[in-house]
Amino acid sequence: MKLPVNEFELIARLTPGLPRNATVITGAGDDCAVLDLGLPERWVLFKTDAVVEGVHFDATARPEQIGHKALARPLSDIAAMAGEPSSALVTLALPVRFDVAFVEKVYAGLNTLAARHGVAVVGGETTANPERLLLSVAVLGFVARDRAVRRAGAQPGDALFVTGELGGSRAGRHLDFEPRLAEARWLAEHFPIHAMIDLSDGLAGDLRHLLAAGGVGAELRAESIPISRAARQLARAGHAGGSALHAALSDGEDFELLFCVAAQDAVRLRDAWHERFPSVRLTCIGRITAEPGLRLRDRRGLHYLTLHGYVHFAQS
Repeated sequence: MKLPVNEFELIARLTPGLPRNATVITGAGDDCAVLDLGLPERWVLFKTDAVVEGVHFDATARPEQIGHKALARPLSDIAAMAGEPSSALVTLALPVRFDVAFVEKVYAGLNTLAARHGVAVVGGETTANPERLLLSVAVLGFVARDRAVRRAGAQPGDALFVTGELGGSRAGRHLDFEPRLAEARWLAEHFPIHAMIDLSDGLAGDLRHLLAAGGVGAELRAESIPISRAARQLARAGHAGGSALHAALSDGEDFELLFCVAAQDAVRLRDAWHERFPSVRLTCIGRITAEPGLRLRDRRGLHYLTLHGYVHFAQS
């Protein structure tokens, strides 16, 4: 059956008519909503996300991993805006015949991550959902008004950086990743970060969101993209759907930070990062350009990149 629209086409049709009020600084279209609720020197961040059985995890996932991932996803969005999470509400949708002990372990995984980042789990909703488990988590956070980093703001000539390694997340890392909360707050505190996004749908897809928000383009260097060991192993085994580079560009669920900064700050930032976060890789993968579009420089030269990241409801 041919689907009428994909995820982002649907969002584009629904969001223009969304009501707003005077509290909204940033609404739909960024990693979090940004609200001015009259707090001195702070804005409120508001984000919700969901994990669905058969889409975001399968029967091999341990229940603690499911709970961890359900909270880690919105925390990664809070990180993308350099915020600090505060509290969470959980909507739990269960099939009629569920295992109580299994659900308790799901919550144990969620609670462990929440405690590690000082997040209070303050309630939610429980409901029936035929056939499969669904877990939706809404998170409130805060960010200093002068340190909120949004998707818009990239400038031609900016250096483009990514944390960690990319691709192959479905080998297991998508269930146990750590949201880059401390790293993002450190970046915003010490450097003028022009724009930032977390990588949930793949580098090729999420970078396009950042470029569209800023009205700019980008040039990536293929040899600089940090490809994970899992992506290389899957490619060698013929399970990656293409090359390891293809996986790093399009796999999704890496949940790393992608951000840009003025070129003159790039070396200083990289050196300071390695001193502050020696165990977390940071790589300059390209630059922002005034010319729109996403291009890749590889052994064949410079060409437009047609590859995209993961998209729900995409045509197969």
